[in-house]
Amino acid sequence: MSFVITVYVPSGIVMASDSRQSITIQRKDNTGREYPPIQTVSSDYVYKTHLLSGLNVGISTFGESLLGKVPMDFHLKEFEEENLSERDDVESVANKLLNFFKRKFPNADTSFHISGYRKNGKVSIPFVYHCNIRRSELKRLNYSQELNKVLFGASWGGEGDIIAEILQPAWTRDKTGKFVQVQKPPIIWDAMPIQDAIDFAVYAVKTTIDTIRFQARLKTVGGPIDVLLITPEGARWIKRKELHA
Repeated sequence: MSFVITVYVPSGIVMASDSRQSITIQRKDNTGREYPPIQTVSSDYVYKTHLLSGLNVGISTFGESLLGKVPMDFHLKEFEEENLSERDDVESVANKLLNFFKRKFPNADTSFHISGYRKNGKVSIPFVYHCNIRRSELKRLNYSQELNKVLFGASWGGEGDIIAEILQPAWTRDKTGKFVQVQKPPIIWDAMPIQDAIDFAVYAVKTTIDTIRFQARLKTVGGPIDVLLITPEGARWIKRKELHA
């Protein structure tokens, strides 16, 4: 499993993710009898956030990741080389990405965040999409049809229960024993500077990693944290694990 988060504020978009890859091993004995499956960590160095550098579009992935027993970065590189050109933008990338994976792995329970900017005249408009292959789902996260306006906030995927408990309303019993909703203090996303968006993205991933460490549950989120920043001026890595020996 994974934890990825995309934070979108007026000055830019921040995408962050952990690096842990867990796999399920199905064991059999010599007679073919199956034993209970075992879930284990196979790596702490998987890239889950990717940059299409020529287009300044970021892609984060979560859910089923070893499609055809091959890591996701291989598929995304193949997708980029076979399907994209300098004329593409974040909107066409999102549509082509869904079609690419739907054609190759139609039943994969794999999701993506796709983020970037596209020009409307001289104005750069931010786009943040959620995509799921199995459900053939593609929806824009940072736009309200009802209000006809761009929204600012944060969206996450994977093991999102920990950050949801921190940010979303909780329930408690009042003096009569009835459940009542307790609102959490809001985060003013519209007024958040880009450095705070970076800090929040790292906080969300690190808090998920640290909490899972102490909980009696599978350690499905961990490893280094990668952070990608996208602005109207371009995209760059704030933090990215490097190869070493």
